[in-house]
Amino acid sequence: MHIDHINIGAPVELLEKVRDFYCDVLGFTAGFRPNFSQDGFWLYSQDKALIHLVVSSSHHKIERQGYFDHFALRTTGLAKILEQLNTHNIEHTTNHLPDIGLTQVFCRDPSGTRIEIGFPDEPIR
Repeated sequence: MHIDHINIGAPVELLEKVRDFYCDVLGFTAGFRPNFSQDGFWLYSQDKALIHLVVSSSHHKIERQGYFDHFALRTTGLAKILEQLNTHNIEHTTNHLPDIGLTQVFCRDPSGTRIEIGFPDEPIR
């Protein structure tokens, strides 16, 4: 078993900002999405729709929903991602775990969803 995708539901104005964040900052591509009853976007990394965005007026921002903390992505290109985060003035923190050779970058998308981006074998310079 593995996680197939994450889904974020929000009003269209916010969802467009979320889409732009994942595409412009993290390098996802908006692509094919089946014809559902609600509008939205599917965001792809390579050939996999990892992030589903759905236009919704029934989802509301809350400070904390259950115990969910973040989701994690793993990729390469630490310097490029840090440059993009800085260019777009997106607050972020970094952590390096030398025991496993992993650099972590934590940030939030415009909807407030916390993201961990892991970079194997790419130490912070």
